[in-house]
Amino acid sequence: PDGAVEFCNINALPLTDSLSLAFGTKIRRVTDKPRNPLNQANKKELTRIAFFKEKLVSGDEISPIIDLVDGQVHFYSPIITNAMCLQCHGKPESQISTSTLSILDKLYPKDMAREYQENEVRGIWAISFKENN
Repeated sequence: PDGAVEFCNINALPLTDSLSLAFGTKIRRVTDKPRNPLNQANKKELTRIAFFKEKLVSGDEISPIIDLVDGQVHFYSPIITNAMCLQCHGKPESQISTSTLSILDKLYPKDMAREYQENEVRGIWAISFKENN
């Protein structure tokens, strides 16, 4: 996990930006509890996150949401935690190791992306592109 935190800190945004450029899309991973403030969900995305959380809690089937607005396709799909996620997003000291916590604290001083459990909505993929792309 220590290496993954450092890798994500350096590469996560450039990777999604390069894919966006390559495919003529806008690709974002956003959340209501960001580790990186650049991943804070906007108002529309927050409503999508809340919707997916409600669906997950109620046990309903979760499917991506696709909106078509003014020739733009907006795709939203949840990011749901599993055991591996908790090594960086779980409970400090018990699920997140001391060394990983140290790196997280150094790289993300305003980190809000902790205390998750398995099978929770951590955020969403928000992807948009021209309808005829």
